[in-house]
Amino acid sequence: ARRTDTNERASFLSLHPAPTMALSAAKAAPATPFSSQPHGGGVLLRRPPSPPPPAAALRLGPLFWPWQKVKVGPLSVSPMGFGTWAWGNQLLWGYQESMDSELQECFNLALKNGINLFDTADSYGTGKLNGQSERLLGKFIRECQGPIKSPDDVIIATKFAAYPWRLTSGQFVNACKSSLERLQIDRLGIGQLHWSTANYAPLQERALWDGLVEMYDKGLVRAVGVSNYGPKQLLKIHSYLASRGVPLSSAQVQFSLLSMGDEQMELKTVCDSLGVRLIAYSPLGLGMLTGKYDASNLPNGPRSVLFRQILPGLESLLSCLSGIADRKGKTMSQVRVFLSAERLWSDPNFAK
Repeated sequence: ARRTDTNERASFLSLHPAPTMALSAAKAAPATPFSSQPHGGGVLLRRPPSPPPPAAALRLGPLFWPWQKVKVGPLSVSPMGFGTWAWGNQLLWGYQESMDSELQECFNLALKNGINLFDTADSYGTGKLNGQSERLLGKFIRECQGPIKSPDDVIIATKFAAYPWRLTSGQFVNACKSSLERLQIDRLGIGQLHWSTANYAPLQERALWDGLVEMYDKGLVRAVGVSNYGPKQLLKIHSYLASRGVPLSSAQVQFSLLSMGDEQMELKTVCDSLGVRLIAYSPLGLGMLTGKYDASNLPNGPRSVLFRQILPGLESLLSCLSGIADRKGKTMSQVRVFLSAERLWSDPNFAK
């Protein structure tokens, strides 16, 4: 699409067990300590050279073939998903209703190329356009002339906001029913709690967990998940849902070349140990990693403030990745998503 960053909230899935020998071999490798070397006026931290990977760890093909699917709970989904945060959001992303035809083309193109996981939320859309993302998804599904044979061919993962007025499990279930009405479908693929309230409203948190249980028990969702949870809270909700007979299928976290902190990697480790699928969102760093912007060319709206602060420090990274894109004959966005996926799927020391 022309507006690469408009649909930047594409997501991809961290896989376990490993689809290739490379992942299992990388998991077994211990972390390599840093060594310091003088560098100008400071110290440059470098890792010692890594030993060559064993023959069994070499991957001879792509991470996935286009026809492959992975499991998220009971669901079979494409390894890469399609995020729709921008749809309906005028403040942050500059959405206009005149863009709808282009968005529909993007949706149809994604389906044609094997993507069947679409992520949205009941809070996506600003002002009178609140919920617009879900409405557009429902419309595009109904009007699609492509490979949709049944509603289950398109997996919708929507997130329910932990608004302060949603204090009971019943209110959370009603939020799910409202999303189904906007989407005009009978049930969701994945119903997700958008964020945790444990730090400021712990009693509400338990009610929202109960709401996820009720959605699942009533057959309104095929699987449940969470978003923006830390490792400790993820362990707690996994245990609670298990005690109610409900499996936790997925956990979303922001993950890109700009957000590969210890907490993200700890969350991945916890997900792997629990059998919870990790969904990484914003792999293009809100558009900063698309190559479209620099200090003299900033996006409109609030993103410009953030970009103005961060982009000057990314010049060497963007230049390096641009060179990789040129050598490989790929777009800069393709390179960035691939490298983020490699960090999740392959060598844990990849980003050294």
